[in-house]
Amino acid sequence: MFKHAKESQVFITELMLPSHSNFSGKIHGGHILNLMDQIAFACASKHSRNYCVTASVNKVDFLNPIEVGELVTLKASVNYTGRTSMVVGLRVESENIQTGKKKHCNSSYFTMVAKDEHGKNVPVPGLILDTEQSIRRFARSIARQEQAKTRSSRFKSSEFKIEEHLELIKTQNAKIIM
Repeated sequence: MFKHAKESQVFITELMLPSHSNFSGKIHGGHILNLMDQIAFACASKHSRNYCVTASVNKVDFLNPIEVGELVTLKASVNYTGRTSMVVGLRVESENIQTGKKKHCNSSYFTMVAKDEHGKNVPVPGLILDTEQSIRRFARSIARQEQAKTRSSRFKSSEFKIEEHLELIKTQNAKIIM
């Protein structure tokens, strides 16, 4: 079975309240991460028609602060499907209600895994790729997976070669004492 990404896209908009803010008066990143996890779950569950769990989150960069009183819109879409997993692409935007000005606050990729009622991984519907953008997103997810595998093995303690990294570390804000 295959599905279009549009069939499982999810959008939510929430007003940011003072209770969502941190000590500097901006919206707390943890609150945004919580919303991101919720919408990734909703999108993946809608696509797979199963309960889904978060397996990993690929890089969350907070690009612009979110102010109390702004509307925050989160958009989620399945970018990639494996056998039992999906990569859900997320975009977070804020909007000043008074001026209408919108800001891109962050984008991220959540890997979600579909589970059955016994907690076992279950197959998910494949993705129909019908636009250049959908093909680009799918291919990008494959490339990100390959990068993650390389990253994991390169710094594995049994594979790590200290001499390959000493010169780089010396240029950083660190002091090596061995």
